[in-house]
Amino acid sequence: MAKFDDGKDEGALRTIGEVAKATGIKAHVLRYWEDQFPMLKPLTRSGGRRYYRSEDVELVEKIDRLVNQQGYTLKGAKAALKGVPDQQAAAQAGTPSVSSNEELIGKLKAIRTALHRALAA
Repeated sequence: MAKFDDGKDEGALRTIGEVAKATGIKAHVLRYWEDQFPMLKPLTRSGGRRYYRSEDVELVEKIDRLVNQQGYTLKGAKAALKGVPDQQAAAQAGTPSVSSNEELIGKLKAIRTALHRALAA
């Protein structure tokens, strides 16, 4: 979980600015993700001020991992968070599913060979 140096208890509510600072994700991205991921619903108080619970911060970190580290599209990340099996999530994300690393390596080698032939012609 994100490291907060604000002196609050671990389970305390955090503002969007505090979450942005701790996770390195800009506030406008967090607001956008709220629109894109229906399960991300921080508490809102008067004036629309957002307060993130610890489970909201954990979800933000999962989304960040899926999108920014594992390369999921937003649609694919949504499917993954909903528990859709990997093959189906990959299809929904618009990415081809690969059953093994060996299969992927074989496909890449075939592409490399085809490119070499095309450049040599």
